Amino acid sequence: MTAVLALDIGGTKLAAGLVDRAGRARSFLVEPTPAAAGPGPVLERLFALGRKAVADSGADWADVAAVGIGCGGPLDVERGVVLAPPHLPGWLDVPVTELAERAFDRPAALDNDGTAAADAEFRFGAGVGTRHMVYLTLSTGVGGGAVLDGRIYRGATGNGAELGHVVVDRRGRACRGCGGRGCLEAYVSGTSIAARARESLDAGSSLAGLDTLTAADVAEHAAAGDPLAARVWRQTTDALGSGLTSIVNMLEPELIVLGGGVTRAGEALLGPAREAVRAAAMTPGGRTVRVERAALGDRVGVVGAAAVAQRSLIGIGVA
Repeated sequence: MTAVLALDIGGTKLAAGLVDRAGRARSFLVEPTPAAAGPGPVLERLFALGRKAVADSGADWADVAAVGIGCGGPLDVERGVVLAPPHLPGWLDVPVTELAERAFDRPAALDNDGTAAADAEFRFGAGVGTRHMVYLTLSTGVGGGAVLDGRIYRGATGNGAELGHVVVDRRGRACRGCGGRGCLEAYVSGTSIAARARESLDAGSSLAGLDTLTAADVAEHAAAGDPLAARVWRQTTDALGSGLTSIVNMLEPELIVLGGGVTRAGEALLGPAREAVRAAAMTPGGRTVRVERAALGDRVGVVGAAAVAQRSLIGIGVA
């Protein structure tokens, strides 16, 4: 078995797994990200999680050919350096690839987590059999990636397809991720959904009695008929539909895959998004594009991180 140790660095969670060449995660572990501690303690925790993932898989270290790492950008992919991601305060020019190679005595490769997840869904998940696919992860923030004519799209400096920063309202909410206004991320990330609900909260809402408030709570209470939650959820699906319409008009993919924790709402999220695209996107793309939930679920991050190393270090899946 030629396996990859896959590491996923998120703003709220770290994940690790051992992934085989068919994209199967032989182990999968998740821990909270101690983001406030800075890059040193976070990477120490991540590397320890990686060692445990190999042990839990039952594989021998001799089976581990490389290390793949996914992280939100901006990145310098060629050098393996995390430049200054907004979801990881204090991470400035961190040589993650070099540190991973030192920790595991294996070659390592780094890529944007959205791009990596897009590759994973394209090769092993919902996108199998397509040539033109877009992936969006709706989580703490909104990341993305695109596969065009069977190839990963990277852009001029390797940081392309930041689809979470498609503008849906240029005078809208401030985006914590990029500092701009009206980005898709400012409306459909789990963080922003919860924040908008808190800003509108009144004593008459069923949300008012909750100790904490999450996007999942908003979706659940909207489905149960709470007017405030329903209004926030409708704003969310409207923004998502608007963003996806622009993406379809620009790229005309066969398939849009949505992943991340917000998609646990299922058809309450995907249904209105599909309807908006069919109603507003230019034809024929708007009529033919499919909008589906990610097939790899919570493991898409580690499978994507493995796909990074498979392509760049092992030569598996190179188009």
